[in-house]
Amino acid sequence: MKQKIIYLVTIILSFFVGVSGTLVTLRFVPVEEKLIEKTVKTVSITESDSIKEAVNKIYNAVVVIESYRNGRQTGSGSGFVYKKNDKEGYVITNHHVIEGATSVKVVNMEGQSVDAKVLGSDEYADIAVLSMDINGVIDVAEIGDSSELNLGDTLFTVGTPVGIAYRGTVTKGILSGKDRTVSVQSSSGNGSYVMSVLQTDAAINPGNSGGPLVNINGEVIGVNSLKLVEDEIEGMGFAIPIELVMASVEKLEKGEKIERPIVGVSLLDVTNTYALYRNEITLHKDITYGAVIVNVEPNSVAEQGGLKAGDVILKVNDDKIADVAHFRYNLYKYNIGEKVKVIYNRNGEEREAMLTLNQKAE
Repeated sequence: MKQKIIYLVTIILSFFVGVSGTLVTLRFVPVEEKLIEKTVKTVSITESDSIKEAVNKIYNAVVVIESYRNGRQTGSGSGFVYKKNDKEGYVITNHHVIEGATSVKVVNMEGQSVDAKVLGSDEYADIAVLSMDINGVIDVAEIGDSSELNLGDTLFTVGTPVGIAYRGTVTKGILSGKDRTVSVQSSSGNGSYVMSVLQTDAAINPGNSGGPLVNINGEVIGVNSLKLVEDEIEGMGFAIPIELVMASVEKLEKGEKIERPIVGVSLLDVTNTYALYRNEITLHKDITYGAVIVNVEPNSVAEQGGLKAGDVILKVNDDKIADVAHFRYNLYKYNIGEKVKVIYNRNGEEREAMLTLNQKAE
């Protein structure tokens, strides 16, 4: 018991000695004071890659295209005014935007709606030219040159995704690829065909079809045409290079059809085994690509060149032919009257034919 009392007394005395020592130290010993300063810097942020000026340059040249059939709206898309005169403005859009329409209206960025007339269109290139009253024209787009682009260059679109409530939507991206080829199914039942396009990751939705793809200088370098829509793929939009578009515009303004060469054959892909079987065509075991001829029209270019049903077209000049769409794509590079060399396979043997493209497409 005595030891516990001594232990408690020792603790109490130690506590008071410690407190007293601290008070004496604070009273008589000077404490060094440290001043901590905090410097706050003002940071200015400037956006060096702003596209505001480029957007302003093209914005009011973009229009909404509304397609009607027998008074009922059947679709909408985008377009842009590329030239004007004293009476009319001229608009470029996609063929599929106005396809099947009995009437078309154009709505400008101020919400003004005017009637438009389809002067001409071309399904293969997916372009159409319209005319509209000059009173509906706010501005005219400047045409650029897609061949001057490099991968990674900044691009943007102005259009009307979803519907007219979102007209004037701007989306920005880069040039992701040049000279891409994509296969497109014809809406008129003429099979598939290949388009040569620019690829961008700028968001392109269905309502953007027909609108401009624009460079950093505010110049149109492509016409948005389609989007690769698959659940596992995002950010792959496509546009027709403006050079291909402008090559046909003058004829379409006049209502003229775009003439392309034909050789007078019906074709199937080598992978279409069921259709080949129905046409009683059996391919050599080594044939893995090409376009198979199933019929040759009398007095056609193909007949004159010695081509027959069952032949498999492998090349047009030096271009390898993957399938029917690819054959059309390569054939349409040439003008009527030009000669092309066709390499084909007949019963396992490669042969050559020279064809003069002197016929016109209907």
